[in-house]
Amino acid sequence: MSPVDTLRTAGPPSKPERADAARNRSAILDAADGLFRSTASPDGVTMEDIARAAGVGKGTLFRRFGDRTGLVRAVFAAQSADLSRRISAGPPPLGPGGDPRERVAAIVDALVVLKVENRHLSAVVEGGLIGGRLVDSPSYQALKGLLAGELTHVVGAAHAAYTADALIGCVRADVLHRALDDGLSPRRLRNQVSAYVDRVLRP
Repeated sequence: MSPVDTLRTAGPPSKPERADAARNRSAILDAADGLFRSTASPDGVTMEDIARAAGVGKGTLFRRFGDRTGLVRAVFAAQSADLSRRISAGPPPLGPGGDPRERVAAIVDALVVLKVENRHLSAVVEGGLIGGRLVDSPSYQALKGLLAGELTHVVGAAHAAYTADALIGCVRADVLHRALDDGLSPRRLRNQVSAYVDRVLRP
């Protein structure tokens, strides 16, 4: 998972949640997000803290999410769900059917906003992969495939895959967070990434 959890590959249809289970899940995600935002790192929040805030048993958290990393990933997925829908089926420029150059730029910009606004989660999500290989995660490959498909019409098929990798690289959580730590404001960071993307995609 990554910025890239924004695009998740669809699996088989899941059984509808019971109403009480859906309420518990929503309460857990809301409680976890609030606690994660209030501390410098999600590692400072225990599963017991989250269970208490959500009004559920600690065992419920472990059964549903496995561990803290699983819960962080679920919270980030909830935060990115609206963007995922807009990219998959919304109107241009984020959604399909518009100018490829504008769509790529819009997607990259939206990822910057998502990851800066969810700074407390995004670095943990990207760093918590098995083996630590972001590029091997299904969500990374899904995003790369989407961007490369659009970029074929912009930079040509021979350069599309690597250009997609380069653009995803500029919105890695650790890259964005280092820029913020070095004093760049979120607005200036967003502008600088947009300027870089414009240079890459310029005819």
